[in-house]
Parts: sequence; C-alpha cells; structure tokens
Amino acid sequence: MFEAENIREWRDHDVVDADGRKIGTLESIYVDTVTDRPSFAAVTVGLPTRRRLVFVPVEKATVGPGYLKVPYDKGVVKDAPGIDPDGELLADAEGAIFAHYDMPYAQGSGGERRLARR
Repeated sequence: MFEAENIREWRDHDVVDADGRKIGTLESIYVDTVTDRPSFAAVTVGLPTRRRLVFVPVEKATVGPGYLKVPYDKGVVKDAPGIDPDGELLADAEGAIFAHYDMPYAQGSGGERRLARR
C-alpha cells in the first residue's frame, strides 16, 4: 500500500497501469477525510501544453522502484474526471470521481468534503 507520509519522496514518479504502461506522473495524494487514509492519486497526464490532473484510486496500488502501479487500465484513468494542474478539486466534483470508478460516495453529515490533498 502507498504510504501517504512518503508523498514528498514519490512526487513526479511514474504512475503505471497493471500492464506497466505509463499513465503519467504522480502529483499528489488525496486522503479520505473520514479515515485519513490515502484514497486517490492525482496524476499529471497529457502533452506539455495540454496537461491536466486526473484521479485514480490507490486502495490496491503497489509501489515499485520509481513508480506507483494502479490496478486500472491506462485508458480508464485518462478518461477519469480531472482538473487543471493549477486548479483545485471542488467539493461538488468529488462524486464524479468516485462514480467513474464505480465506488460509493457520500459527503459528511454536515456536507463536509470527502477528499483532502496531501
């Protein structure tokens, strides 16, 4: 499992799919605000002039020398909801990310955010 406290060491490392194909580079980790456990990786994808951040679950991810391997196909991850590299993940966009991966989503009882960047 990917350890959130090591994020500074892993930023800019490759994120690869189950077949070892490079998806992009790790930008940051978002933790579940309920459990404080790593939940999603924000991955930089695209050409230098058209970069964006997409999100991929890290629950079953594995770490190797210089990479983070996720159990999702490269195409599925690249089609995931994303944001501008300098943008912010808005609370009302969180549900679409969970839905893309067929994961249940619920805000906190007071409407609190579910994801927080680390």
